[in-house]
Amino acid sequence: MTEFSIWEVLFLLCFAVSWPVSIAKSLKTKVVIGKSPMFMSLVILGYIFGIIHKLLYSRDIVIFMYMFNATLVSFDLFLYFLYIGKNRRELKHCQD
Repeated sequence: MTEFSIWEVLFLLCFAVSWPVSIAKSLKTKVVIGKSPMFMSLVILGYIFGIIHKLLYSRDIVIFMYMFNATLVSFDLFLYFLYIGKNRRELKHCQD
């Protein structure tokens, strides 16, 4: 195992704090309108690329932070698809 970069850890920690806030808001309000599934998908893809890089070139403990963050974003994306249909129906109902 190689030494890890504190800067990479701090970067991932910032995101690891941000995603639970987004998840908590979705769980509490069940409103996901305004969230972008394309954005979340690209973020997950970015984490997957980070994991691949760690596996191929820089095996260290930071890989688990990439996996944790990818899991958080995946759960937020799951919540988006879980609630978006109801949100759209409610929005359409309010506009009628």
